[in-house]
Parts: sequence; C-alpha cells; structure tokens
Amino acid sequence: DGARRRGAPAGGSLSISHGLDQLPAHAMELCAKKHPPEEERRVKANAREYNEKFQYASNCIKTSKYNIITFLPINLFEQFQEVANTYFLFLLILQLIPQISSLSWFTTIVPLVLVLTITAVKDATDDYFRHKSDNQVNSRQSQVLINGILQQEQWMHVRVGDIIKLENNQFVAADLLLLSSSEPHGLCYIETAELDGETNMKVRQAIPVTSELSDTSKLAHFDGEVICEPPNNKLDKFSGTLYWKESKHPLSNQNMLLRGCVLRNTEWCFGLVIFAGPDTKLMQNSGRTKFKRTSIDRLMNTLVLWIFGFLVCMGVILAIGNSIWEYEVGACFQIYLPWDEAVDSAFFSGFLSFWSYIIILNTVVPISLYVSVEVIRLGHSYFINWDKKMYCAKRCTPAEARTTTLNEELGQVEYIFSDKTGTLTQNIMIFNKCSIDGKSYGDVYDLEGHRVEVTESTPKVDFSYNPLRDSKFSFYDVNLVESVRRDDPPTHKFFRLLALCHTVMPEEKKEGTLVYQAQSPDEGALVTAARNFGFVFRARTPETITVVEMGETVVYKLLAILDFDNVRKRMSVIVQSPKGELTLYCKGADTIVYNLLHPSCGPLKEKTTEHLEEFAGEGLRTLVVAYKDLDEAYFEGWRRRHHEASTALVEREEKLAQLYEEIEADLMLLGATAIEDKLQDGVPQTIETLGKAQIKIWVLTGDKQETAVNIGYSCNMLSDAMDDIFFIQGHSSEEVREELRKARKKMKPDTFVEDEGSGSDTQIQQPGKSQILPEEQPNGEYGLVISGHSLAYALEGNLQLELVRTACLCKVVICCRVTPLQKAQVVELVKKYKKAVTLAIGDGANDVSMIRAAHIGIGISGQEGMQAVLSSDFAFAQFRYLQRLLLVHGRWSYIRMCKFLAYFFYKNFAFTLVHFWYGFFSGFSAQTVYDEWFITLYNLVYTALPVLGMSLFDQDVDDRWSLQFPQLYTPGQENLYFNKLEFVKCTLYSVYSSLVLFFVPYGAMSNSVRSDGKAVADYQSFALMAQTCLLIVVSVQMGLDTAYWTAVNQLFIWGSLAMYFAITFTMYSDGTYLIFTASFPFIGTARNTLNQPNVWLAIFLCVTLCVLPVVGFRFVKMQLRPTISDKVLSRVRELEKRPPVPLPKRRLQRSISRRSGYAFSHQHGFGALITSGRNMRPKSPFGIMGSFSPNSEKHKD
Repeated sequence: DGARRRGAPAGGSLSISHGLDQLPAHAMELCAKKHPPEEERRVKANAREYNEKFQYASNCIKTSKYNIITFLPINLFEQFQEVANTYFLFLLILQLIPQISSLSWFTTIVPLVLVLTITAVKDATDDYFRHKSDNQVNSRQSQVLINGILQQEQWMHVRVGDIIKLENNQFVAADLLLLSSSEPHGLCYIETAELDGETNMKVRQAIPVTSELSDTSKLAHFDGEVICEPPNNKLDKFSGTLYWKESKHPLSNQNMLLRGCVLRNTEWCFGLVIFAGPDTKLMQNSGRTKFKRTSIDRLMNTLVLWIFGFLVCMGVILAIGNSIWEYEVGACFQIYLPWDEAVDSAFFSGFLSFWSYIIILNTVVPISLYVSVEVIRLGHSYFINWDKKMYCAKRCTPAEARTTTLNEELGQVEYIFSDKTGTLTQNIMIFNKCSIDGKSYGDVYDLEGHRVEVTESTPKVDFSYNPLRDSKFSFYDVNLVESVRRDDPPTHKFFRLLALCHTVMPEEKKEGTLVYQAQSPDEGALVTAARNFGFVFRARTPETITVVEMGETVVYKLLAILDFDNVRKRMSVIVQSPKGELTLYCKGADTIVYNLLHPSCGPLKEKTTEHLEEFAGEGLRTLVVAYKDLDEAYFEGWRRRHHEASTALVEREEKLAQLYEEIEADLMLLGATAIEDKLQDGVPQTIETLGKAQIKIWVLTGDKQETAVNIGYSCNMLSDAMDDIFFIQGHSSEEVREELRKARKKMKPDTFVEDEGSGSDTQIQQPGKSQILPEEQPNGEYGLVISGHSLAYALEGNLQLELVRTACLCKVVICCRVTPLQKAQVVELVKKYKKAVTLAIGDGANDVSMIRAAHIGIGISGQEGMQAVLSSDFAFAQFRYLQRLLLVHGRWSYIRMCKFLAYFFYKNFAFTLVHFWYGFFSGFSAQTVYDEWFITLYNLVYTALPVLGMSLFDQDVDDRWSLQFPQLYTPGQENLYFNKLEFVKCTLYSVYSSLVLFFVPYGAMSNSVRSDGKAVADYQSFALMAQTCLLIVVSVQMGLDTAYWTAVNQLFIWGSLAMYFAITFTMYSDGTYLIFTASFPFIGTARNTLNQPNVWLAIFLCVTLCVLPVVGFRFVKMQLRPTISDKVLSRVRELEKRPPVPLPKRRLQRSISRRSGYAFSHQHGFGALITSGRNMRPKSPFGIMGSFSPNSEKHKD
C-alpha cells in the first residue's frame, strides 16, 4: 500500500457534494493532492504549520472523476478509447475524401455526435451525483479546537494534528488518538459496525497522562508529539509513541478511535487527528474503484473485431472485383466512363474502391448499436427504480440502480457473496422461548390445545403491571407471567439469574427510563426479558448489583465475575444476597454447562434437552442456565486461592481456569433460554429460491464462527440434511491444506485421484494460460465453514487453487472473522478461477471492498450508514428484494439484451450485404443500392423504435412465474441466449435473407413493365423496392421475436412503417425535388413503383421466403430438443389456463441441531473492567433496600 499511503484516494468511498460547480476550488485541490509514501508519521498537537510541512492528506473524500474544466477533454478521451468510436471517427475522415467517398459526410457525423453527446450527458449526470454524494459527507460538521476555542468546521477542513470534540452517537470523523472523555479514567464506548460488522460495544481508553485533559484550556496548551506507523489497512493493530513533558508513552489500538465508528454511552470525548481522509484505516480498506464491464460488453468487443475483419474481407473481394472489371471491361469504355484524374490503372482503381466499400459497408457495425444499448440499459434501470414491490415503506426507501451499465449481468449471477450482520439479519435479538424446571414457555395454543403460529394479530402478554417494563418487548405466552406472579421458586430463580449474570451497563437519564448498553445483543435481550417479567436490573457498582425484584429493591454484593472467553463458552457471577446467601449463577453453551451439572439433574436434563432440540429446530439460539449455592468457608478459601492465581507471574491463565472449573462443578440446572436472532424479512425464502436458481451463496462475515453458523442454519443455508459440513480451522499452511484436501476427497474422490497422479501444485495454470477451472460436481450436498486465520493461509499463492476447488464444490460457504480486504480477496479468487458472474451484497463500510471487487455490488441501506450504498451498483433496503432483482429484472434485462443484439445484427447484416451482392451487378463501382436518405434514416428512424420497444418491454413470462420457476434463470448463467455460436447462426441467417432481399426484387424488376406497358426496370425503382422489402421483412421478424405485446410495441412497429411510407412519398415528391433538386433525385419513384401489383407480390414473396425457415426451425427445435425454458414456458401456459390455486402456507423446516447462542465478541468480556471500577462513576445511586416506587424522590439520581 506504499503507493497509496498519502492522499491517493483508495478508490472512492463514502460520500457526496453540492454539484460539479459548487465544490470549492481549494477543496478540489486538497482532494486531488497526491503525496509521497512515508516511513513513519509525526503528528504534533495544535500545530498546523508544523504538520503541513509533511503534506499529509486532508480529511476530504473524493469519488468524482471530473470538474467543469476537465470534463470535456477527459470525457472525450475516455470515449475515443472505445474501439467503435475511434472506428467511426476514422470513417468520417474517409468520407471527407472526395475520391473515395460515395456517401455524404452527414451519414456518419450525425449519429457519431449523437452517441458522444448522449454518453457525455450520462457521464456528467453520474458525476454530478458523485460530487453531491462527496459533499454530503465532506460537509458534515465537527467541533475543532482552534486557538483555544471550539469551532464548527466541515469534515473536509479537519487537518492532521487537530483536536476535535465528539459527542454521544456521533460518527468519528477521522482516525483519532483518544485524549480524554466524560467517563472515569478516560474510557469511552464505541460501536464498530462500519468497520467489522459487529454491533456489540467495545471499550477504548485514553492513556493516563492525557485522561485529565478534560477542558479546552488544558487541551489548547497540549503540545504532545505522536510518532507512529504510516497509514495501513490493519483495523486491529496500531503502534506509536506519545512524546510529552520530556517523557514517552506507548500507544496501541486500545487508544484509537477509527473513522466510521460511532461514539456510544459516552457524553463527550476529545481526540487528536492522526490519520485523515484517504489515510484512515476505513479508507485504506475500501479498495480501488474498478470500471465494471459486463460479459455482453466483452463479447460485443470481440464480435466487433470479427465483424471488422469480415468487413475488410468483403472490401478486398469487391476491390479485386473492381480491378478485374476495370482491366477487362472498364478500359474499353474510357470515352463513355472515363477514370478520375488521379486514377492511372485498374489496380489503383481497385485500391480506391476498397476504401469506398469500407464506407458503404460500415453499417455492419452501426454506431446506433451503442446508442441503443445505452438507452435500453437506462430504461431497465428506471424499471428497477420504479418497482413498487422493491420499495420499503418502513424506511421510505425505493430500490435504486446506481449504475446503468450492468443490468443484463444481473441475469447471469452464479455466486453471491453476502455480509451477515445487517444484511441477512436485523441484528436484533428477541427473547422468544425458555425452558424452566422442565416446562417449556413461549408457544401459544388455541382452545383445543393445538399450537398456533404467532402472527402480528396474536395478542401479546400485558406487562402494564410493571412500571419499569420495556414497552418494545413482546411475549405471547401468558403462562410464564402467571408462573412469575404466583411466586414459583424456579421461575423466580431463573429470572433472578438473568438479571444478575451479565456484564450489561444500565443508563437512566430520565427517571423510570432504563437503557441497557450490552456487550452483545444476546445479553441485552436476556436482561430485558428479566426486566419485563419483574426482575429489573437497575444499577451496578464494582461491588454491588441492584435489582428491583417484583417491586422490591434488592442490592446484591458482587463477589466475583468468572468472565466469558472462547474456550470457556460460559460466564458466571458469585453474589451474596442481603440474607447472606452465597450463590454462583452460570449461563453458557449447553455442550459446556451439561458437563458441569450435578448427577441429580439427570431427569431435568433429559426434559430440557428435548426443549433445546425443539428450540433449535426453529432456528433459535440457545443457552443453558444453572446455579450453585456456596458454603461461606469454602468460598473464602477459594477467594484467597483466586487472588494468588490472579497475581501469579507464571501460568496465570491455566491456574485461573482450574479454579473456575473447580467452583463451577456440580451445578444445579435451572433451564434454558431461546433467543431469535431476528432475520431480515423473507431471508430464508429468498435463499431457498436463489438456491433453486443454481446460485451459490457465500457468507463473508466479521462475526465469530458460532454466530455465523447459527445464522447459516436459521437462513436454511445449512441443514442436517446435508451430507457433511466441513470446518477449516488450521493454524498453519500445512494444516489448512490437509483439511481442504480431506474435504475435497470426500466430496469428489475421483478428481483427488487425478491430482495425485500429477501433483496438486501442477494444477495451477502457467502464466499466460487460461486459469479458468472447469465446473466440478460433488457426490452430494455439502457446506464449508472456514475461520479468518485459516482463510489467511488459504489465500496465499500455493493454497488458493486448493481453496477455490474445495469451496466451489460446496453449496454454501461461510467465512468467519474475515477482514474487509479478505472479503475482497475471496471475491477476486472466485473471479480469477471461475468463469462466473459474482455479486456481493452488504450494508456497512466493512463491505465496501467486497462490493467493489465483485462484478455486481449491491448496498443495503441499513443501520450501518451509507458507505456500502455509495460504493454499490444497485441499492435497496432489504435482502429479500435480491430475488426480484435477479430473477425478474435481471433475467428480463438479459433476455431483452440478447434478443436486441441478435435482431440488431440480423437487420444490419441483411441491410448491408445487399450492397455486397449488388456490387457484382454494378461493375464493382461502389454504388449504393439504397437512397442515401434511406441509409441515413434506416437505423436512426425506421428500425430504432421497434427494437427499443421490444428491448424495453418484452418478457417471456411475467414476474409471478419468474419467481415461481427459478429454473428459468439458469440459461443466463450458461449464457445460452447470445454467444459466439448464436452470432454465427444470426450471420448465416442474415446472409440468406440478404440473398432473398436482393435477388427477388432484382428478378421481379428485370425486363418487367408496368401495367401501362412502360418499363419499370430502372435503378431508382429497384432501390425503392429493395428497401421496402427490407423494412417489411425486418418488421415481420420483429413481430416474431416479440413475446409480450403492448400498445407501445404496436405503435412503434406500425408507426415506423407508416413513417417510412410518409417520408418516402414526401422525399420523392415533385415539391421536394423542386426545392432541393440535388439532394432528392428520386422524383416520382414512389408513386410510380408502389402502385404496381407485381411489386407487392414480390414483397410478399420476400417476406415469405425470409420468415418460413425461422418459423419452421423454431417449431422443430421446440418439439425435438426443448430447452429448460421451453419446458417451463409450456408448464406456465398450462397453469395459466387453470384457475389459480392458493399456495399452501408452510413453515420452513429448520435443522434440529442445537447451537449455542453465546454471540459475544471474540474478545474477553467486560468482567475485569466492571470489577476494577474503572468504568464506574464515583456515586452509587442504589444503596438501599426496600420497596420500589418509580416516582419516589429517593431513587432519583
């Protein structure tokens, strides 16, 4: 990353501006500066002049490409990099040479200028919105300390070395060194969802020497200097040193607030800007913006080269013919047909003829093709924007096609790479069910005792008796409330455990309004459930926990917290009640806690296990809760040993683990909790539908493995019906290689045997050769789960191929604990080795690099800001809209584009090749068959609207059947509708049609006379008849290709024919000839030719001969070799004739595997922080016992 360390924006990013002409000039300069790489960074607080000499990047974000001055030259330069535009410019120059031009210059310059203008307007519009987006973020306000006074400054004016003030719930503007905060000991809480997708709070702490700088006067005199690492993309690492007051202080990631984080549960904090703008770790992880081209675009570029070669071949043939004709025949007619002055031989005549024919035959690659493609894509984009079924009413957010060039690629997706948090899930945990003392609660039953499904209309439990309830909490089983209210001991003990065993921090700014700040959403859900059922966690100090139990305030002494970590997978607290009773409360994964239970819990354990299986079958995340009464003498001894172990210098962790296991032995089982990690609406159904469309889904998440696997089961991606699910967790390259090979050997043993013969490493293609791997089919249905540290090894060069071969055999792949750059690397890996279209979908800044790397990037406008949306190609509010975007809009766009290209090449080949055949009958003189005005208007007027009508509105089946039969999507993945073979077929059919269109009119005109006996076989009559035949034939062909007729299609086809005849009769009229004699020489041809019956019979014969082979071929093919689309379409037609049958309502079948719901962060819990008291304020509002009244003055802060 050295080349991008300073100032060079890492490919765009998060934001927006007022417009092309409204971004300040100095801001544009700041954004555009490029800086040399740096070895280390030196930052001095409150010293802008000192810091500016290092030329550090400003905090301005720039994603736009142009400004007013650079727009025209840069845009024209970009447009003429397109081979087609350069080709047409070359033709225009040729047409300006009188010796070789047989067509007027306007036949090329008019369409060329039109194409360049339309593209320029589109690019300017796109860039305007990028400027607007940039300015939206750059203009956010920050409080910056300047000359000892806090001043409001826009984000883009923040500089390295500035001290800025943040307030609660504000986004961090740049990468800051935390100096001080409103919390004790310089602590602050942040949410890092923008960076790693996790919404659980994390703690950051100022170093002690700066934590006392709490007012602006002290901060204004702070002149410390930071020397640290240069800008990099490592989110979890930072190393530096603060030099101040002749001493130095080490700095780590725990002292940093990164751009994209949100300040939570902290009134204010001050920070020193270390990295700004493109140097921030968020932007360093954003990757580079890549220009995305569709496979259709790449195919069109190849075909244009083919066509150009074909054009040159035709030109050479006709030029040779001209030389031979001039040598054999033309030389004898020098008096009647003299050569031009510059022509001195038959060979040179042929040379000039070659260039003349290149001009005449250039319509095989019409410039209107590119105009039409842009218009069609723009229309498809508007259809996406206007789709009411993709509009989210809750957020007032419509779907948005932010890029207009990728629509047909949506119909060819094979791999989807999805974020988890905020994309598949809402990141909202709901206490759904529980098991207490062998009884299950949470289900609702009707009067007959049958269980009913909970819906929005199901009556909720009334918690109005509890003044401290959370009004957002919902529960439906009244039996649990009744159990609490009749003082059932196990139930009370269950909720008392939930109210005591956690590390949640309460916040109560208004009396009676409690807000819980939890380290994980699971903890918050459990404590909130206890609160609503009458056990309200109210306050904590380092030594006490205050709970309001059924209206009575009880203060427990907190004696110890046995914190959670990834090995223990449980947490416990030891508390002493006001009566002096010592109790250990424990909650954790069932696989762990079950091994700690007292033997007497056997029967209850069996019953609870049944309930756990049932909860897991519904996709719920489960925890087991247990307790243990402790003897005071034993506890004192254990406490003393615990203190010794915690201060040991050797094997401290092992000694503490042994003590924890000792005191947590022989627990008494209380029950289990079941939490729903609430999915986005319709996620399981969407994934199921996409799976039927043969789309493989990979989940790339920053969350830990347990959480990701839980969601995999909840979404129906993983299931126990799978043959196997492989877990790759190696800690070295060899371990990862062995695990990947073992998995692949089970999925496809035969390929593994082949690899043994040649050596696995030899499978890596040599440089310069194709690296595309062939498709392989596994012998069953498999899933793969790979951890972040294993993925890091697997992404190394010698293991990449092993990873992609193994992963692509699996139906589902889940990558856990991945960094933003790893997400992009996984996408790039599949793009490199698989000839498949990839799609990435996410909602946070940590997904930006993945979204940019994929062929198609989709941003979900969710709760994690707008960074993903601003970097995306398409955006909408909910994951479930993805199936409609792909299976409806994507499939329609692909089919329409394929039909358009096939028809467009057909009509232009047929149009142009008539010139070729005519050359053999005109002495190869480069004379055109058609009138010049017909040549000019053919693609721009006569055939433009009908093909646009079909390409915008055509559909083989409507949206309902597209979603009901996802199999219709598979032809797009295999690119069956338009490819090189289809192009060859189209060319051969065009050659046949051109033969018919030339020789039938030629034969009909040859030696024929009018009804009044006068000759009709003149050049002008032949030209009119040939162009009329051509236009009617291509219009009929359009009708055959149209599957869905609308009023617009009818208007365009009949209207274009009517316009042709109207323009023809007008241009060939006496009046037009008299006004523009030189420009309209075909006087009277229309009325004299088109009133002859034999002309119309010849036209009918042309149409019949051209259309019959197509109709016959399509009929025979559908009968003998129907495609999957033909079969589904036949089924759809059958179903449409029957009355609609209501779809049976069914509940999605879940897996029955139990899964722990302990979704804490990968870090240790907050236990040590709480017991140390560093995060506590000096006062303790609850230190008394007795009854609770929400309006009582003695309980107010």
